Amino acid sequence: MIFRARFVVTMDGDPIENGAVAIRGNRISDVGTCAEITKSNSGEVTDLGEVALLPGLINAHCHLDYGMLRGAIPPQSSFIRWINEINAAKGKLRPADYQRAISDGFAEAKNFGTTTITNFAAFPELLPQMPPPLRMWWFGELIDIRGNVDVAGILQDLRQGADHGNSRGGLGLAPHALYTASCPLFKEVAKVAHHEGFLLSTHLAESREEMEMFRDAAGPMFDGMRAFGRPMHDCGGRTPLEVLSGCVKLDQRWIIAHLNELTNDDFTRLGSADRFNIAHCPRSHRCFGHSRFQFQKLRELGYNIALGTDSLASNQNLSLFAEMREFRRIQPGTSPRELLRMVTVNAAVALSQQDRLGRIRRGYLADLIAVPVRRPATEIYDEVTAYDEVVPWMLLDGNLQTFSA
Repeated sequence: MIFRARFVVTMDGDPIENGAVAIRGNRISDVGTCAEITKSNSGEVTDLGEVALLPGLINAHCHLDYGMLRGAIPPQSSFIRWINEINAAKGKLRPADYQRAISDGFAEAKNFGTTTITNFAAFPELLPQMPPPLRMWWFGELIDIRGNVDVAGILQDLRQGADHGNSRGGLGLAPHALYTASCPLFKEVAKVAHHEGFLLSTHLAESREEMEMFRDAAGPMFDGMRAFGRPMHDCGGRTPLEVLSGCVKLDQRWIIAHLNELTNDDFTRLGSADRFNIAHCPRSHRCFGHSRFQFQKLRELGYNIALGTDSLASNQNLSLFAEMREFRRIQPGTSPRELLRMVTVNAAVALSQQDRLGRIRRGYLADLIAVPVRRPATEIYDEVTAYDEVVPWMLLDGNLQTFSA
């Protein structure tokens, strides 16, 4: 199969005008101008028209489980109050509600051009019943604030989910956050993940209240967690980053979500540490009014930064295009090309898939999307990162799908 487009945005150089991509099976077999590809490759040519063909977008941090909570929780005066509200809302839900939310999330993400999702699975036992239509990395979420966690049981649920149609993606483990997962749990999970070859993820340094809890042993989160019965011996005198770094070795296997609250000492520590991956969620960040994300400092230190949507409990939709627009609004010096890298190349690196996903390159998986364009090649990155509609075409594993608004 050969797909022709006005532009092919490979992420390896300038867009290819009047470009084409040859697909064999589920892989890209050739990329170039339409004349070059049709001359050296046989097969039917499908002309996608006046579109830019892009790598499929990769969501680096998401919670599909909570799709039914879109707009359900009003703004709160503190982050811990929001956590209490979402926990109260979850108490009224049934397994069927979560299944419907995840299924609806698949469809919504596809409509917005997302082909791969990094998802925290709060209920991994549901996965065998839900073969995903996207490329999924399921991270089993672990919380031991309410009691011990059966890590082996969660691994079994994840594997069963993989056996029921998740062969496109992979698996990971995700201790939820320092305030809900103990240091011994982090250590156990890191050991298991290393043995199994899994990736790891967690929420870290997300809010000012989390900083107050660990550094100052004070504030609404400290009071709330203590009232809940959480042991507080790890609080006082250390930042969240310092506490977690003392529990486990943070390296390229980790995707750290948020990382909004950092001190000068934290940046010194980051400068000499192994580099891990960071997932930033711009619109969820805006929803909570978190401290400014220190993008420039983290990038200058060599950290790989990707974008995610977080959950619909703190966001309007699952559009990574909207995340790019919001990121550019709050970080106006960011180039459109770099924005697109954060939902393609950088996100693929975070998943250790930089040799399979995130680019349109020979040998890579044929996950591609088409975005209508009107501007010349010199403005193509500006145009595609400002896109705000449903994508009309998607290729997932080389299979062409169409969508309508």
